[in-house]
Amino acid sequence: MTSRERVLTALKREGIPDKTPFEISWGSFTPRLMKTYREKTGSELSPEEFYNFDTRFVLPGPTRIKTDFTQFFATENLYDNVSFDEWGIGSVPTRYEIPDYKYHPLKMMTTVNEVNEYPWPDFGEAYRYDEVATKTREYQERGYAVCGELYQTIFETAWLMRDMQDFMQDLLLNEELAHAICENIMQIRVKQAQNFAKAGVDILRLGDDMVSQQGLMMSKETYRAFFKPRIKTIVDAAKEVNPDIIIFMHCCGKVEEIIDDFIEAGVEVLNPLQPECNDLEMIHSKYKDRLSFWGGIGVQSVLPQGTPEDVKTKVLETAEMLGKEGGLLLAPAHILDPAIPWENIEAYISAATNNFT
Repeated sequence: MTSRERVLTALKREGIPDKTPFEISWGSFTPRLMKTYREKTGSELSPEEFYNFDTRFVLPGPTRIKTDFTQFFATENLYDNVSFDEWGIGSVPTRYEIPDYKYHPLKMMTTVNEVNEYPWPDFGEAYRYDEVATKTREYQERGYAVCGELYQTIFETAWLMRDMQDFMQDLLLNEELAHAICENIMQIRVKQAQNFAKAGVDILRLGDDMVSQQGLMMSKETYRAFFKPRIKTIVDAAKEVNPDIIIFMHCCGKVEEIIDDFIEAGVEVLNPLQPECNDLEMIHSKYKDRLSFWGGIGVQSVLPQGTPEDVKTKVLETAEMLGKEGGLLLAPAHILDPAIPWENIEAYISAATNNFT
């Protein structure tokens, strides 16, 4: 089988692939671990090419819009090293390689009109997907399954633009404003989903971390009022263009109580299945006929704390438990960082490469 055949067979649950497909999350490492990768392998290739992962991913091309987001922080003293993304969210780098999001452009807004008049990014414009279509065809011709990236789909983008505390309060005390923020983001995501589907990607990867390792961050009623119908609208938009596109949802944490809602919204693949806070065997037993799975290897447990043999054993056990009948793409539960010994990363890749169903 080609990688693409392997991935589609597994995720569509249309038989058993020759082996369980695999990747590492987001196809790469954190910057310091990338340095270790270069030193250990001596390769200038990306990890996905060097290790021949079964998937590739594509992103929208660069924008033609230039927006001065400092206007939304006129009364604040900005850090010299602040950078703004296309949403206007300002971050500063940290030694832990995770951006510190300090500046939230919607934070001071009080009316729906202010939200609607904000200079929203043009992620949904067709010109940004010309190269996406070309890259998608090239990857598929090389035999790889292609993912269109739509992480931070609604919830995470909303709170990053508004500030977490303020947005969570809005969901309860200022519903009109919260709906306006979510609706503007959703409209952009709908266009993105359509453009990714037109470009021919095999998998549309949505994602919002709206549960902690203890459970849902909000009531189910709140989730169903603000997010579930909007996720379904995005899914329906993609499926209208290409009914065969596979819908993936990333949601870290203890996700068990919200899986049924994901399925009802059109999700077909669940990621990352953190083993530290979910009963993977129960989830597989209950949902294997309605969901496929992507992930399953703990980045808080076996990868940083186990031996290479422990890692190999866990990979094979997970492949057996979740993928014996198909329906699994092996991956770590999150991007890999320097807390994980290099020998364990090699052990994961070796076991994932050589497992056979």
